Amino acid sequence: ARRSLASPVVSGVLCPCGSPRAPGATPSPGAEGGGGGSAGPCGRPLCEASEQDRRLRALFQKLDVNRDGALCIHDLAVGLGRLGLHRTELDLLKIVKAGDKDLDGQLDFEEFVHYLQDHEKKLRLVFKSLDKKNDGRIDAQEIVQSLRDLGVKISEQQAEKILKSMDKNGTMTIDWNEWRDYHLLHPVENIPEIILYWKHSTIFDVGENLTVPDEFTVEERQTGMWWRHLVAGGGAGAVSRTCTAPLDRLKVLMQVHASRSNNMCIVGGFTQMIREGGPRSLWRGNGINVLKIAPESAIKFMAYEQIKRFIGTDQEMLRIHERLLAGSLAGAIAQSSIYPMEVLKTRMALRKTGQYSGMLDCAKNILSKEGMAAFYKGYIPNMLGIIPYAGIDLAVYETLKNAWLQRYAVNSADPGVFVLLACGTISSTCGQLASYPLALVRTRMQAQASVEGAPEVTMRGLFKHILKTEGAFGLYRGLAPNFMKVIPAVSISYVVYENLKMTLGVQSR
Repeated sequence: ARRSLASPVVSGVLCPCGSPRAPGATPSPGAEGGGGGSAGPCGRPLCEASEQDRRLRALFQKLDVNRDGALCIHDLAVGLGRLGLHRTELDLLKIVKAGDKDLDGQLDFEEFVHYLQDHEKKLRLVFKSLDKKNDGRIDAQEIVQSLRDLGVKISEQQAEKILKSMDKNGTMTIDWNEWRDYHLLHPVENIPEIILYWKHSTIFDVGENLTVPDEFTVEERQTGMWWRHLVAGGGAGAVSRTCTAPLDRLKVLMQVHASRSNNMCIVGGFTQMIREGGPRSLWRGNGINVLKIAPESAIKFMAYEQIKRFIGTDQEMLRIHERLLAGSLAGAIAQSSIYPMEVLKTRMALRKTGQYSGMLDCAKNILSKEGMAAFYKGYIPNMLGIIPYAGIDLAVYETLKNAWLQRYAVNSADPGVFVLLACGTISSTCGQLASYPLALVRTRMQAQASVEGAPEVTMRGLFKHILKTEGAFGLYRGLAPNFMKVIPAVSISYVVYENLKMTLGVQSR
């Protein structure tokens, strides 16, 4: 039978509830009879910090084979082997990688403790999600049902084999202690519960598709659920962009035409648009903005999956800096592929009544008068804007997500609608704020060629001109309508996404 690491060592460090405990501790009278004395979540007396530290150090020292005060892969292999747990070199590498904060290739005592605590919290979330009956035990039927929820069909006999590998007392059920004992020093990076509930890029559309793509669980990729999520996200983006198109067009007009001498306000801008072209003119440029969702999303997702294979593996979730690198490169590839559509969107939004009969007429006009190079005006600031937008959006979202998981996730990783909307809104707003000057310069360069006789401008020259004539504030023209559309855009895309998901047969958990 498999020996458990936690039976001799870890169970002495942590109570079944996950709290540190003292040796030989028994439930306090206060815990059982309601009397005095402070008790931990499990009913045992609260332990002294020094006792917890002593027991954690005992475990650390058992694993620190060469006694150098740090755990390397060799230490873990030998130490865990002595305790009856044999891990592959890849598993051990993942453990070190997950806890190694200073990137020195090994775990010191603080990093080891942090890894154990963080890892146990994730394990508890998974245990709670599998325990459908809420009786503190997992049986074969619950494993079968949970995997079916993820789109994986297994027989009850297969589920029993999974149980036998963890079941120490022969009851054919697993309690929290057995679950934790089996998994605590085993890498579990790709926690399905967290990935399922915290999709971000697919769900929220604020008009800019520069975010890092979402991760999908192995089961979602194997069962084809991933494309249903992408289709639902694309449909949600189309509805969201259409509903907020008037604010988006106003933003473009203010970015290009507003200045110190022409101070365009929100009400004045809407009045000017309606007076010039009627209410329908508020949606100029929206058609091409919606059409580019499908090719951009598809190219970005495919590029992201291919880049992941070079960075890590397509079966597991990348770390944050790896996701940023893969997502930014995928975004650059997607933007390069559809960039002429970005130029068309700007020109269509700025057009006067009767100037073009449609998108094709606009494209032909640009090609005949300005040449192919006009379709790549503003390309450089657009590419440069991907890094601050994607990086800050991802960093803020992950920070907010992890803060919520650490503080509030007890029974499930599901944050609920309002927390998800708040995190998505804040991260998108921060990303847009960081990249906005580059977005403004890009838009002005895209529009510049449409002005006959206008001199050729460079990105650097345009930055200098704006700072000289309008000051730093000039780089944020149109920011107000841009921020005004974030909350409605996020809310609309979320509602439409959830409804399309159900229509496409993706079960909400």
